[in-house]
Amino acid sequence: MNVFDGVNVVVEQTLDNSPTLYRIDIDEHYHSTKGAVTEAVHVYVKSGLEYHRNMNLRVCEIGFGTGLNALATALLTRKKVEYHAFELYPLPISLCESLSYPRDICAIQAGIEEAVGIALLSDIHNAPWDNLSRVSTRFSIEKHQCNITQGIPLDTATVDVVYFDAFAPEKQPEMWSESVMREVYRIMAPGGVLTTYCAKGSIRRLFQKIGFKTERIQGPPRGKREILRVVKP
Repeated sequence: MNVFDGVNVVVEQTLDNSPTLYRIDIDEHYHSTKGAVTEAVHVYVKSGLEYHRNMNLRVCEIGFGTGLNALATALLTRKKVEYHAFELYPLPISLCESLSYPRDICAIQAGIEEAVGIALLSDIHNAPWDNLSRVSTRFSIEKHQCNITQGIPLDTATVDVVYFDAFAPEKQPEMWSESVMREVYRIMAPGGVLTTYCAKGSIRRLFQKIGFKTERIQGPPRGKREILRVVKP
């Protein structure tokens, strides 16, 4: 058992053999128990990042967590990415680096060396907060430690892709509020794409109310039957 800021976190294996973290205090996992890496690749990289036609993209992740989505993006895309990640409660670097994500991602993508993934994961987590840092020729990251319910500190209409990966609405309802979604709409450029694992009808209708075009698409193998992709007109 690991403890940070008084919170107990347990490492658990998911069905694709990649690890996730379980938060005892809120009875919630950081990733899908059906497959952490499978979820990251399918929901965010393939359905969001690669769906956008541009090759130079500004990405915003809501819920940085273990850094899995950032690592998968850095390793799996040939696009040039400026990545902004928002996390109010950062996990210990040692805990995140102990997870086998570099190995697990490299196992599903031929031609990527595990050592490259290990170095990237370390660079992502050791990059200073609130400062844009280049960690590879195609990937730069700025991690923001802030409460986005009070606003997202990015300029209007500058984000191409949003990974919305907060804890479930039942566990963290403030992150799925109309005010947060309006902030997300504000920062997204026209044609911007948002993906999330949550396809609940109430969340889809909220996106529609704000002005997004929404569609339910096929979820990851062994995971949720449907996920949500929304586009800003």
